[in-house]
Amino acid sequence: MTAVLTPEVAPKAGRRQHPLGLYAALAVTAFFVVALIAPQVLATHDPFALALDQALQQPGAAHWFGTDEQGRDLYSRVVFGARESLLIGVGATAVSMTLALILGAAASLGGRVIGAVAARIIEIQFAFPTLLLALLLVSIVGPSAISQVFAVAIGTAPGYARMIRAQILTAKNSGYVEAATALGHSRTRILSRHIIPNAVRPLVAVIAMSIGQSIVWASSLSFLGLGVAPPSPEWGALLDAGRLYITHAPWLTVVPGLVIVVLAISATTIGQHIQRALERGEK
Repeated sequence: MTAVLTPEVAPKAGRRQHPLGLYAALAVTAFFVVALIAPQVLATHDPFALALDQALQQPGAAHWFGTDEQGRDLYSRVVFGARESLLIGVGATAVSMTLALILGAAASLGGRVIGAVAARIIEIQFAFPTLLLALLLVSIVGPSAISQVFAVAIGTAPGYARMIRAQILTAKNSGYVEAATALGHSRTRILSRHIIPNAVRPLVAVIAMSIGQSIVWASSLSFLGLGVAPPSPEWGALLDAGRLYITHAPWLTVVPGLVIVVLAISATTIGQHIQRALERGEK
């Protein structure tokens, strides 16, 4: 027998699901944007004020995330640390994408010699794991926010460069580029009006996801003692300081770690929704 769906149980065609994950990601992102611009609006205490009589207090009503070994409010330090962590993440993404655009464009548009050299540079960078390359660069230059930005950028640029190279090659071989060439358009016009815009457009989603990933890499460097030095409330520095008290004050490590994970997931979620919207627009 053929089952017939009644109106009560039949799925409604075209009904869109509420993107609760996207709303949550946007709310998290909005919170940290406010923390970036005006952290004093969200903070409940002075993040640098010492109160040794309140050291290592558990999370509670007075201190939402607890206090550290010097009695400083951890929630306020996380809020103020958002500025440095986000700036490092955004800066590393900007530098990484710039390097990737240069290498990817050179590898796909630079001719035989320049293309071969750019491709070999990308392959050499790929020979080093991202964290190992970042550790090497920070060890040479010295730990600081600037060195973190460039270390993470150089470590992550090869992957984006290969992506850009593939996008440009796909655009070069597309039908609209062949049509523009047949119509007699100049090479410069074809590059600026057809190849580059269509190759770069998918990177909008990648950039959103890359910011969260860059924050994770930068925090890893700080956790290893190669990032911003204390008493900075940068999230990786908080992780590094909290690991000494992991047995009897685990919130000092768990809370900053959860904040990093939540922000990275939020950035990835937003990037995925942007990617889906772009794919729907292409259909």
